[in-house]
Amino acid sequence: MEPIPSQMTVVGISKPGGPEVLIPETRDVPKPGPGEILVKVSAAGVNRPDVAQRSGSYPPPPGASDLPGLEIAGTVVALGDGATRHKLGDQVMSLVAGGGYAEYCIAQDAQAMKVPAAFSLIEAGATPETLMTVWHNVFERGGLRSGETLLVHGGSSGIGTMAIQLAVARGAKVIATVGSQDKAEACLKLGASRAINYKTEDFVAAVKEATDGNGADVILDMVGGDYIERNYDAAAFDGRIVQIAFLGGAKANVNFAKLMTKRLHHTGSTLRPRSNADKAAMVAAIEREVIPLLDQGRIKPLIDGTFALRDAADAHRRMETSQHIGKIVLTV
Repeated sequence: MEPIPSQMTVVGISKPGGPEVLIPETRDVPKPGPGEILVKVSAAGVNRPDVAQRSGSYPPPPGASDLPGLEIAGTVVALGDGATRHKLGDQVMSLVAGGGYAEYCIAQDAQAMKVPAAFSLIEAGATPETLMTVWHNVFERGGLRSGETLLVHGGSSGIGTMAIQLAVARGAKVIATVGSQDKAEACLKLGASRAINYKTEDFVAAVKEATDGNGADVILDMVGGDYIERNYDAAAFDGRIVQIAFLGGAKANVNFAKLMTKRLHHTGSTLRPRSNADKAAMVAAIEREVIPLLDQGRIKPLIDGTFALRDAADAHRRMETSQHIGKIVLTV
């Protein structure tokens, strides 16, 4: 293996602000501690939390790198004490608490997964954050089962496109909301049975029509705001609404009597602050239940486009247009 340099190029946040505050800089290459591995990064996914961190509204948790970047793929080049799941030279993909916008990044050994056999490193770099978010929220918290209906808001996003594929692969019916015809076509191609343009259709009425009046058993929502009460209307009896973001606002006027009359469950979660033990448990479940599908190429992230690490600002500009379909990836 090539020797590890003492310094590396990273993209840091010079101050809270727009994409222009993402500036390449030089830093020391970190050293892995107990239970950690050092990964030479080939690709890093770009996600909405990166944009929120850059703007100053989503600070990293205590002890995490101040650099943005929550998922990476690359090659293991150093092992910390007690790191035994992976060996030097392994190609891995991993969720990280920060630091992905860099040539080298520390990952937890227990959270890193081998790159699926059917994946390129770019596809692998676009996978861990969305895969873990979808698995935990749709299947662990939402309890989606074969034969049920999943409503995915933001169906053409990285999370949405992963949720569609995984739900369909596990026997569920999927309905997605989108904002344009090309996004609708992308969702249908991935296996959604119905794509609703929220700009021209009432998604509550459309979901009722598509489910013979029953509604959706599980709703994955990243919008919030006035979608909250509309989700209650679109949900089936005993439905589960899982909140993963509030792009439309975290406050709303809601008739909570619907929770009682329809026996609804409204839950939510964030991934980044969860303990390493929690994340390792998610990885173990994913390796058992989902990785075989990825190895076979039955599920793959949809890649909107790639940008060089130094062009991270342009990657954020692309994300903020909301015109992307699937994942945006930095290549190193």
